[in-house]
Amino acid sequence: MIRTREFDDHVAEARAINAVIADVSPPLRLATREDIETIRRMEGDPEGPFAAFVGSAVLPVEERTVPGPAGDIPIRVACPDTIDAVYVDIHGGAWIIGSAAMMDPENTRLAAACNVATVSIEYRLAPEHPWPAGADDCEAVVAWLLEHAAAEFGTDRLLIGGASAGATLSAITLLRVRDRLDAIERFAGANLVFGAYDISRTPSQRRREDTLIIDAETIRQVVPWVFQGVDAEGLRDPGISALYADLHDLPPALFTVGTDDPLLDDTLFMAARWEAAGNDAELIVCPESPHGFTMFPTAMARAVNDRIHDFVRRCIKNTR
Repeated sequence: MIRTREFDDHVAEARAINAVIADVSPPLRLATREDIETIRRMEGDPEGPFAAFVGSAVLPVEERTVPGPAGDIPIRVACPDTIDAVYVDIHGGAWIIGSAAMMDPENTRLAAACNVATVSIEYRLAPEHPWPAGADDCEAVVAWLLEHAAAEFGTDRLLIGGASAGATLSAITLLRVRDRLDAIERFAGANLVFGAYDISRTPSQRRREDTLIIDAETIRQVVPWVFQGVDAEGLRDPGISALYADLHDLPPALFTVGTDDPLLDDTLFMAARWEAAGNDAELIVCPESPHGFTMFPTAMARAVNDRIHDFVRRCIKNTR
């Protein structure tokens, strides 16, 4: 189901915010290691340009570690008073930037609104740790939760989600849970926000040269850093591009994207294939919204995040 008209009242504000961003912030450039390090420093600066989009956590966040394939993996855990499920969060950042800590505000709001413990994964980043290092870390944390969630949080019910690269990793992790860990029935839902599901590049990835935050050039720059040594056909491997996987027996999913996102087609195609494989899929397409818009201080973002919270609550209710 495509929802667009219900967000029409928010278009004027979204258009104004987009104009401001276009004036002050060109699309991310990740062509050199210096580019990458510059953005990483900006992310960690509490007075930097990313700070306005981060906000503040509404619950305490605990730093922990779980065993991983290359040593302990840091996780960030937020727990409300009542826990009905555990939500695994995988942060975005093109597999190169971003952090679990940047997700504290969003995750703690989700935790408080939906009675879920949130577990955000600090997976290894490229180019220092190319694919599949990050995916392996996500699988390891989920494997740990499959064994320990009931004892640690009082429930064995799990959900997963993320935005951008986090949505990509969430889809890949679900496929690994199904095919390697034989535990897909433990997942009640997936929240997949403007992910990349065809790393060999969908039409919108190839054509959108005029978009905010990321554009076609950003995507061209990122892929060689992350998927080092993988040729064009290799990028279509279902273990890299979930769009090419057999998608049977996966949990209900909510797909969200904006019409001004170069990853628009990824979401449209993946939602259709998810449903065609016999799974429940909901699709939200927001007008005049670029990549990353769910973190903007806008009515559009608030409306979409309310939808996400409603989806999470419904998934939990349907598995009781």
